[in-house]
Amino acid sequence: MAKIKVLVVDDSALMRQLLTKILTHDPEIEVVGAAADPLIAYRKIQELSPDVLTLDVEMPKMDGLTFLSKLMAVRPMPVVMVSSLTARGAETTLKALELGAFDFVTKPSIDVTNGTAQISEDIITKVRAAATSRIRRRATGPVLAGPPLTIKAPKGLAEATDKVIAIGASTGGTEALARVLPALPGDTPGTVVVQHMPKAFTSAFAQRLNGLCRMRVKEAENGDRIIRGTVLVAPGDYHMEVVRQGAAYYVKLNQQPQVNGFRPSVDVLFHSCANQLGPHATAAILTGMGRDGAAGMLAMRAVGSYTVAQDEESCVVFGMPKEAIACGGAVRVVSLERIAGELIAGVSGMRSGDVRESTNSSRR
Repeated sequence: MAKIKVLVVDDSALMRQLLTKILTHDPEIEVVGAAADPLIAYRKIQELSPDVLTLDVEMPKMDGLTFLSKLMAVRPMPVVMVSSLTARGAETTLKALELGAFDFVTKPSIDVTNGTAQISEDIITKVRAAATSRIRRRATGPVLAGPPLTIKAPKGLAEATDKVIAIGASTGGTEALARVLPALPGDTPGTVVVQHMPKAFTSAFAQRLNGLCRMRVKEAENGDRIIRGTVLVAPGDYHMEVVRQGAAYYVKLNQQPQVNGFRPSVDVLFHSCANQLGPHATAAILTGMGRDGAAGMLAMRAVGSYTVAQDEESCVVFGMPKEAIACGGAVRVVSLERIAGELIAGVSGMRSGDVRESTNSSRR
């Protein structure tokens, strides 16, 4: 098989050297070139036709976001962003994902040489996944330009006072969630979300979603009550579980060991839903690498939860949904645009397809 051709773009000569060294350790990856700024990078893209680009968030001559926006409009390709673990880095990286970047890795803020070596597995894994991802040509501007599909609240939704929605996602999930959650009515039952993301990023991600949704979205805090009209996003580096106390539901955070290589883990959330909620929970598993969430979704289905998986065609990476489908965890498999309707059908006790949708652009 042909090797994955990678172009490394970073204004730091040290980072270019380190990334090149890390990537060339993988026998299936070939670093075909490096560039210190976007202008040089674009020329090398035309000359070398790389399969994947690694791109620093902050670049000279043209910032990384401007370059990414132009690139995805004229020559769409998988791009893995290299971001700093700062509030500014988080905001910029989320915008990059909105513009079509495949995923991101975080570079260490101190001891760059040793720190970069520690994240080498993450870099290689994401570059390899990016090479097989579904990247589509985009118009200039954010992916989310234009009104998303929205759901009209059915009568049964008002009676769903003891229901909870749980959603898990990984690679490609930031934009998938930004399509699903804004489609939900403002009085949707309490919703809990695990998106694989570092600690410095989940707060900014929740704030971004809050500006898009009719529901309130916030980063979860230990002991938060799960209530109608609110979405709780698991904070980075913390597992999130659902616990029941009488008639009320709460979230519990912990820093137990990683599960399936992740903290937060979708499996941890889904298993807690199976144990605490049974048929009162509805779950969706969205685009992402690996198998996190598959076992938990199967456990949820076994106790009567309604479970939905995103289909292959609409996934950026058909990993997590594929595993959930293969093990029998998913009741339904639908496109990304149908996920919100399925969730509302699940908590409303309706048959699939009975939920009405529109392209209403209204917000909260």
